[in-house]
Amino acid sequence: MTEVTDAPAGHRDLLSLVPKAEAKQSMKDFKSDQEVRWCPGCGDYAVLAAVQGFMPELGLAKENIVFVSGIGCSSRFPYYMNTYGMHSIHGRAPAIATGLASSRRDLSVWVVTGDGDALSIGGNHLIHALRRNVNLKILLFNNRIYGLTKGQYSPTSEVGKITKSTPMGSLDAPFNPVSLALGAEASFVARTVDSDRKHLTEVLRQAADHQGTALVEIYQNCNIFNDGAFEALKDKERALEAVIRLEHGRPIRFGADDSKGVVRNPATGDLEVVTVTPENEGRILVHDTGVTSPTNAFALSRLADPDTLHHTPIGVFRSIGRPVYDTLMADQLDTAVDRSGKGDLTGLLHGNDTWTVVG
Repeated sequence: MTEVTDAPAGHRDLLSLVPKAEAKQSMKDFKSDQEVRWCPGCGDYAVLAAVQGFMPELGLAKENIVFVSGIGCSSRFPYYMNTYGMHSIHGRAPAIATGLASSRRDLSVWVVTGDGDALSIGGNHLIHALRRNVNLKILLFNNRIYGLTKGQYSPTSEVGKITKSTPMGSLDAPFNPVSLALGAEASFVARTVDSDRKHLTEVLRQAADHQGTALVEIYQNCNIFNDGAFEALKDKERALEAVIRLEHGRPIRFGADDSKGVVRNPATGDLEVVTVTPENEGRILVHDTGVTSPTNAFALSRLADPDTLHHTPIGVFRSIGRPVYDTLMADQLDTAVDRSGKGDLTGLLHGNDTWTVVG
């Protein structure tokens, strides 16, 4: 593949570096021969099917697609994709994927992780991948519980959650993954739901097209240890009032006949939900994913109450262009080679600052 050279440093079309598939692909081409082993009814099945069905759209050689996971139920994902993959270390998938994406820009690198894997032991790795803007697509399955280890509370469990590890109720304030990602200056942040195949696929499509780190939080039901955690967003009647669908360039309205809308409170500056009237209709916020400042996106992420999930935005919160770590690093390496004529790793290792220790 030839690299695009007429774009500014850090803004090249990275998908053009990944070899294309020689023939048209189908969902079947991305299904491995491994038996899928999740609990019957687990939301992971829906996400897997959506990803396998979406992958042919990329038109990329499956040998140049890699799925890296950590530890947890969701982290079995690489076994079920007929691509390259790695079931790595608890919480360390973003770190391993960073090295892979930075050194092999001819690969499309995806990270699959869970709320416990990514936001507890892996929290530090996650935020640094986001701030660096490595060319990764991170799918964060959020079921608000530790499923693989049989039902302990997780970093996204609501306060007061009764679990095996919190028999009197959790005391911890939960993370909001979207807020966390925006605070780390992620260039693409989205949220979707496992059971909404159309919406999930559209969000995946936009994430794949993004240059840099794309984080997609996926509300995923654990029907064994935390069943119904997102029922407010899945029940048709309740979802009509609870789900706020974000669409770029459109007023943020929802509810029966779009009777509800999101406005900015002039006194506090916060966003709030109102019943739309002729008097306030002109104040309804128009969603813009491309605003450089993450202020509006962050305020939208705070609308969802962690206990009831009433008024929960889903969709793309932020999608901005900024220099991609992989490309910037490659540019520095190219510059170093141009200056010296060649890279001399041996000379570097045996330079003037080398010490010999004798026993």
